[in-house]
Amino acid sequence: MMQFAPPPCPPSSPLFKAFHRGANPSVGVLPDFNPSRPDTLDPEDLDNQPAPGGQRVRTLFISDLHLGTPGCQAEALLAFLKAYPSERLYLLGDIIDGWQLRRRWYWPQSHNDVVQKILKRARKGCKVVFIPGNHDEFARHFTDHHFGGVEVLSEAVHTTLEGKRLWLIHGDHFDGVIQYAKWLAYLGDNLYELTLRLNTHFNSLRAKMGLPYWSLSQYLKHKVKSAVSYVNQFEEAVAAEARQRGHDGVVCGHIHRAEMRTIDGTLYCNDGDWVESLSALVEHTDGRLEVLHWSGQSSRVEAPTSEVQA
Repeated sequence: MMQFAPPPCPPSSPLFKAFHRGANPSVGVLPDFNPSRPDTLDPEDLDNQPAPGGQRVRTLFISDLHLGTPGCQAEALLAFLKAYPSERLYLLGDIIDGWQLRRRWYWPQSHNDVVQKILKRARKGCKVVFIPGNHDEFARHFTDHHFGGVEVLSEAVHTTLEGKRLWLIHGDHFDGVIQYAKWLAYLGDNLYELTLRLNTHFNSLRAKMGLPYWSLSQYLKHKVKSAVSYVNQFEEAVAAEARQRGHDGVVCGHIHRAEMRTIDGTLYCNDGDWVESLSALVEHTDGRLEVLHWSGQSSRVEAPTSEVQA
């Protein structure tokens, strides 16, 4: 497999500081909250209060931010993070798009702000876990280390309030194109970027006409039969592996399609992305799981009741 060095970063950027602060696993680590110990942080003081329309949640799962690309909806993500402070934050891969950054440097202030927001959460006591994906696979060299309080792992298991075990991965290992024809993945990535650029111009016209955002790439994915078949096979394969490992469910990203459903008795959750669907998976303080879609204001989409309890 082709190896990637970390993308070039200006020394002043938080991205540079987070990954070059040193390889000492103890750097930036904060203790878990303990009510009997005043030196630990109460979850009620993890971050500023939720923005209007939001709420504090137990756990937040996000992936596929693709920081470093024009398609990243960083401003929307910042608004969402402000609206939904959490006790735990899982970053399930493709947070930074190393593929694009190696071809062309793109890092506006809003992308800096996202990194700063995540690091701030870690400093204030939120448990932040980063599981690298294929686009930020350079970070896989740093697994089992902490950077600025962010723990880097190859995979993880989250136990919900109800005691259910959810396997946390990015999901690219279940993508045959990534594993066996990486050149095709690079070609697809370039075509995907072109589609997003066309989509940006198209939606600028729609906005001037007073029409809501519409995703061309999402439309094509749902209409092209082979793409629908690929997504279904991916979901079934990931759920089957989670079941084989003895987990109650799985949470992943990678395919940019938010979803929550039960597959042969195993809960499959995909938290979507912050390029097109602007979605995340949350675990509420009562243990309920829900897929949220953000559109400037919180627009919540709930899965059937039988599938949201984990």
